[in-house]
Amino acid sequence: MTATDPLSLLLTAWAASALSMVALWLLERPLHNLALADVGWCYGLALVVLWYATVVPGEPARRLLVCGMIALYAARLGTHILIDRLWDKSEDGRYRTLRVQWGEQGPLRRFWYFQLQAAAIVWFSLPPLIVMQNPHPPFHLMELVGVLLWVLAVTGEAMADWQLASFRRQPWNRDRVCREGLWYYSRHPNYFFEWMHWWSYVVMGLASPLGNWGVTLIGPLTMGWALLKVTGIPWTETQTMTSRGEEYATYRRTTNAFFPWFPRRS
Repeated sequence: MTATDPLSLLLTAWAASALSMVALWLLERPLHNLALADVGWCYGLALVVLWYATVVPGEPARRLLVCGMIALYAARLGTHILIDRLWDKSEDGRYRTLRVQWGEQGPLRRFWYFQLQAAAIVWFSLPPLIVMQNPHPPFHLMELVGVLLWVLAVTGEAMADWQLASFRRQPWNRDRVCREGLWYYSRHPNYFFEWMHWWSYVVMGLASPLGNWGVTLIGPLTMGWALLKVTGIPWTETQTMTSRGEEYATYRRTTNAFFPWFPRRS
């Protein structure tokens, strides 16, 4: 295998990610906060794509652009999670529930949870890797459309996170439901824009002549499945119904879960 052989690239990325997650798993043991795994996923993804940009074939300006897009997205999200859920914070209720469910097997389960993040780093690095390897001169119209979509998505997600954090900082909003800004139109606007972000690489991939555009679809399809069916909305809403009660039940009846739209009458 050569240095730029796809299998070699992915195996190297996985090995580095797995080792990094072992270190974070050990660090998490005294911290008792599994949000560290989410922070590790964000920063790990940025580092893997940065490495790709230095070794894969492809037009240099395009590699730099895609690397910058992932780096800004991941650094923003990782830093938000670090400040909002980890730094001098108690563990999120979803993770506390997992600890109870895992019981005596907790340390081993947490180890594999961190290793799942390592695999996810490699999985989600595939769409930007495909876009980077386009050898054509920059930039195709579809790439510019993809960049515009990226700007909208990353800005929207950052705005949603900021609005929710600002709402929660006010002591009189304790145990209340945020319906301000983007949260008026969707119960999970941050998840919606996170999902939208991954479509930007799908659109950019349409300009690639390499015949592997379909690989870029794993980003939005996997993220959509995770947010809608696994770790996103189901976990969040179970916890919020417990802590917010009837007010959140009313919010659910009137406001879309995912796609932003005007509220319905209660």
